[in-house]
Amino acid sequence: MKLNELRDNEGARKKFRKIGRGIGSGKGKTSGRGVKGQKARTGVALNGFEGGQLPIYRRLPKRGFTPLNRKTYSPLNLARLEQAITDGRLDAAKPIDEAVLRAAGLVRKGKVAGVRLLGVGAITKAVTISVSGASAAAIAAVEQAGGSVTLPAKPAAEG
Repeated sequence: MKLNELRDNEGARKKFRKIGRGIGSGKGKTSGRGVKGQKARTGVALNGFEGGQLPIYRRLPKRGFTPLNRKTYSPLNLARLEQAITDGRLDAAKPIDEAVLRAAGLVRKGKVAGVRLLGVGAITKAVTISVSGASAAAIAAVEQAGGSVTLPAKPAAEG
């Protein structure tokens, strides 16, 4: 094989077709854009327009909304908490709060309002844990193991 014998595979390069070069070329005058009007101009994208048919965004029902100030909590299962204690990443004798959990790598970094303790799995060590939220099953499991769960005080309802 020689350098002057190298060729692209058949069909690897598509030949560019010049447009707007007279009616004999087949792509002259309107350059394949039909006739005059909005869609013949550059930069036009009529998104959602379906040729006069009722568009899909109007045919489908609208339900619900996304709250702008929604708080997201990082979930923490009891099984992961137990695994971190047995691995030595957490000390069960000391109080555990959200900063300790974040340092141990149990809580993801980012914009989260806090940690919510969930009751998936079991815990055998007595731990004192302070989190933003906890399920009833998780609180019961921690208290059954001899520990305690501290939650932030709920604001008094204005009446």
